[in-house]
Amino acid sequence: MHILVIGGTQFIGRHLVESLLAAGHRVTLLHRKSRRLFRGQVDQLLADRGDERAVRAVLKGRRFDAVYDNAYDWERGTTAEQVGFLAEACHHAKLQRYVLTSSVAVYGDGALGCRETAPLVKAPEGSPYAINKAESERLLMRMHKRAGLPAVALRPPFVYGPGNNFYREQFFWDRLRLGRPVIVPGDGRAPMHFVYVKDLVRVAMECLINDAAVGQAFNVAHEEAISQNEAIRMMARVAGVKAEIVRVPRKRIAAAGASPFTEPYYFAQYFDMAPITEDITKARRKLGFAPTALEQGFSETYRWYLRKHKPRSDGFAFEDTLMGRAAK
Repeated sequence: MHILVIGGTQFIGRHLVESLLAAGHRVTLLHRKSRRLFRGQVDQLLADRGDERAVRAVLKGRRFDAVYDNAYDWERGTTAEQVGFLAEACHHAKLQRYVLTSSVAVYGDGALGCRETAPLVKAPEGSPYAINKAESERLLMRMHKRAGLPAVALRPPFVYGPGNNFYREQFFWDRLRLGRPVIVPGDGRAPMHFVYVKDLVRVAMECLINDAAVGQAFNVAHEEAISQNEAIRMMARVAGVKAEIVRVPRKRIAAAGASPFTEPYYFAQYFDMAPITEDITKARRKLGFAPTALEQGFSETYRWYLRKHKPRSDGFAFEDTLMGRAAK
């Protein structure tokens, strides 16, 4: 198959492209900057996905068997309209799949154990990111019903794994390996739901060949959520160290000017968010999804960390201040 991947240069996209190439597919990337990727095994189309005229120009006369829409512009946002005109530009009679990487965020902050039938967030209830993802899903599913677009939406929670471009698992291992205490906000009981990047890609690949996926949304995650405390202890365990946890009230963290979105981070990048968890029964039943054990996924990620990650050894003074300790 000839497959277009929008957003194939980082983390999830790289794993996806590698899997597609290994399966013998021809892959074309749509992204903004020309670069040598995947040992020259992919074609490249250059355009900003937010520029409708540029996108239509580079796609004119091209036909793909499937499209993976995996890109989100974190600076400007990627709107439903931008997703829609790209899907329209790619849609033709023989298109077999249009797979959108959506997010658990579409359920709204504090939603727990969500099934795919749960209502999606609407403006102005959620963050711009959540609203954009929810509206993009709604639009694609309308296009499926009205025009036959073979749309699929995948809703992952926190994605982790080798090559993570967010400072998440690495944040904790950088501290745990130095014997530093780790701040846990509040009582540390807030649930976190994860998905291993390789599991997410396996589901995305299954959607390519499984007709039961068409016109559907799927939760893709580990079986159960774990608490913030449990997540840190598990990451310490795979690193062969013991976690020293220091709980700091969120009011104190906020008063000090900390935010989950900007440095200096106190609990990794974007990790201390309002909890949202989901039920994966549908993906198990329709797609045969069998998630990797969470500790196994963390162990594989830790091995990548040891080989590839350059630790960040500075920036601890802010955390020491939050903990009421002298800087080390």
